[in-house]
Amino acid sequence: MDEILEILEKDGRTTAEEIAKLTKRSVGQVKTAIRKYEKEGVIVKYKAVLNKDLVHTDDAGVRALIEVNIMPQKDVGFENVAQRIYQFPEVSNCYLISGTYDLLLLVEGKSLHTVSNFVAEKLSPMPNVRGVVTHFMLKKYKEDGVILRHKEDHERINISY
Repeated sequence: MDEILEILEKDGRTTAEEIAKLTKRSVGQVKTAIRKYEKEGVIVKYKAVLNKDLVHTDDAGVRALIEVNIMPQKDVGFENVAQRIYQFPEVSNCYLISGTYDLLLLVEGKSLHTVSNFVAEKLSPMPNVRGVVTHFMLKKYKEDGVILRHKEDHERINISY
């Protein structure tokens, strides 16, 4: 993979000037390469990794990993079913995986109820969906290669019997 892509993947805020110094290329070459990667769809989006545990809000929402077992369709395999599923706004990530299940989804909602309604009313009844297993995320320790620090927990009291 191009050094420019590796640098931006680690930190999307790295400037063209900084990348030029790191790669020993001119700033113009770096900017041209970045524009080309954006136009070709290689660079899809720049984003910030947030530690939502440190954001002081009551509407943090709920995230769930959902394993989906689907019946592949003749001549198209998993593509059409996956496309219908990833079009739902609740689905932030959708992966074709090997193993017991076929798709792994990351689903986000305002509450446990909204995520469970999505599964019960939209996902499970879909044609070719044979089964789902939902895992609600309780705590994130690491995301996109970044270890997230957490609020200081109160010290636990020792209990002896």
